[in-house]
Amino acid sequence: MANAYYHAVSSARVFGGKPDDYVQLHQWMDASKAFIADHRHRAVRHHAEGIFEGERVFGVTITNTDGKKVPVRVILEQHCIEDMGRIPSLSEWLELLPIKPWMSRSRLLDQPRGHLARREEISHEE
Repeated sequence: MANAYYHAVSSARVFGGKPDDYVQLHQWMDASKAFIADHRHRAVRHHAEGIFEGERVFGVTITNTDGKKVPVRVILEQHCIEDMGRIPSLSEWLELLPIKPWMSRSRLLDQPRGHLARREEISHEE
């Protein structure tokens, strides 16, 4: 689905209540569209770990306008399934990420580089 509102309409149809009961959850799931304007945005929260993080953010359940408690995890699982047909793991997304040299570049702690080296030189001069 292209928009959080349509996910919310679907949630209201499945769980009862009104779309406004669910739209905040679906906006949170799709918030990464603000900085990744294609389907890769889903790598940020559209996986099992993202769903559990949503539960930590919003609580275990929400109460819709019908007075029914609905598990947040189930709502977010519905979102993933509607978008991708299943719930991937975070590791499935990360397997697709090529490892680049800058990701693992390290240095010995006693050998500062760049702006850190200059900062240490200044502190030794004082």
